[in-house]
Amino acid sequence: MRISELAQRAGVTVHALRHYEREVVFIAMARRIGFSLPAIGELLPAYRAGHLSVTRMTDALQERVAALDVQIAELQAQRTRVIEHAAWLRAQQHQARAPAKTSIGKSPWPKAARMKDKR
Repeated sequence: MRISELAQRAGVTVHALRHYEREVVFIAMARRIGFSLPAIGELLPAYRAGHLSVTRMTDALQERVAALDVQIAELQAQRTRVIEHAAWLRAQQHQARAPAKTSIGKSPWPKAARMKDKR
């Protein structure tokens, strides 16, 4: 489909459609790097007006990096807990000496009290 056909179907001019295309590219780029729609909404007015400074955008990107660092740390901690639980289950199995009769309900999960406190 040609842009003129799309503009006609959408009821806008080709110029307006090209303008919206630039916004869509900005939004798509921001979504790809994990910006939330509310965060994009805060930047979009300045972008539309041509006043989104490099400083403001790099500040927003640094905030995104910081949020990613928090997520990475949380996932690494969760990964460690999963490995600890797998090791605990293996130890329970070895203690029972009868793998087919081993039941995970016979003793408490490791660090269960600490995990409840984190919620």
